[in-house]
Formats: sequence, structure tokens, C-alpha cells
Amino acid sequence: MTDIRTTPIEADRFYHIYNRGINGENIFKSDRNYLFFLNKISEFLLPVCDVYAYCLMPNHFHLLVKIKSDFELGSLVKVQNLDKAIKAAKTGVHSPQNIFSKQFSRVFNSYSQAFNKENKRHGALIESPFKRKLITSDKYLINAMIYIHLNPQNHFTMCEYSKYNFSSYQSILSNSKTLLKRDNAIELFDNRENFIRSHKKAVDLDYEF
Repeated sequence: MTDIRTTPIEADRFYHIYNRGINGENIFKSDRNYLFFLNKISEFLLPVCDVYAYCLMPNHFHLLVKIKSDFELGSLVKVQNLDKAIKAAKTGVHSPQNIFSKQFSRVFNSYSQAFNKENKRHGALIESPFKRKLITSDKYLINAMIYIHLNPQNHFTMCEYSKYNFSSYQSILSNSKTLLKRDNAIELFDNRENFIRSHKKAVDLDYEF
């Protein structure tokens, strides 16, 4: 079985990315922390992948992403000085996996530095390397999105997933501006009504931290 920390990252594929704090420690302690992390995702990850869903919990997080195609990656000529690297060979240090991993490291490093400074702590905050699962079917993709959105309810029995502020569920259903692939996410369920209805069933993907 492929190690979930070494699963190859390939262009134009969907992945469930998830990780937690060192020793299960909390990595988010305030609303400001959650929002700062989302901002870093927007800054560093959106240039290399599309985000379909997310959920940030006190001590861990989940992301559902689609790595951009080779063509799209090659078009990113003004983002983090990646243009030469992306246009170069697609293997080794210039492979989609290493480009994505480099950007993900920037999210971790930037967030961890700010969090450590705020909380007067030192050392690593988030486990490394990050865990990921390749999405291998449309059914798996749909179930992964539901699983991510139900996470608050699964961890906190008194928490209603549809009202949790730090998942993409509300954003997908709203009309406000978003960087999520909202329309694409809804299309996976055919329509908005079925998106809502599908989330009312339990989904267990048996993910272990």
C-alpha cells in the first residue's frame, strides 16, 4: 500500500490533502488564525491548484484540491518566480509534485512563523510531510467532499456542520465572492438541492491521523 505521505502528486488530478498539528496539538486558537491560514492558501496554493472544499478544525485541516494541468502550470509566469521551474522538465525538482509541495511548504512555514510568534512558542507546528489521498473516481470525489464538510459534526457532537464557520460548506451555497470552484463543486452533485441532500448522509472514508 502506498504511504499516504509519499503518494505522487500529478497534474490534473484530484487529491484529499489533510494534516494535523505536532502531537495532535491545536494549530488554530482564534478566528484570526483560521482566516490567516485561508489567506495563505489563497496566496500560495491557488496558483498551482483549484480548491473544491476545505475544513479547518482546531488541531487539523482537510483540503480537496485539483492540481492544475501542465498547460495551466506552464502559464503561471508571474507567481512566486515559478515560471522557469514550471516550464522546465516535468520530472525531478521541477515536477508538479515538487512545485506543489514547495508551495504547500510556504503555507506551512508562513503560518507557523506567525502562530509561533503570537503564542511565544518555538519549533515545528504542523506534521510533515503532509498526508494526501489520490481521488480515483467521481464517487470518491463526492464522498470526500461530504466527509470534509461533515468533519465538525463528527468531531464535536454538538456542532452542526452546516453552521460551522471554517469549512467551505456555507461558501459553496452562498452567492458571495469566493475563490473556491463553487460551480464545479455543485455540478458534482448535479444541483444545489442534491448537494444539500447528499450531505445529510454519513460518509466514513476511514482516514487515520
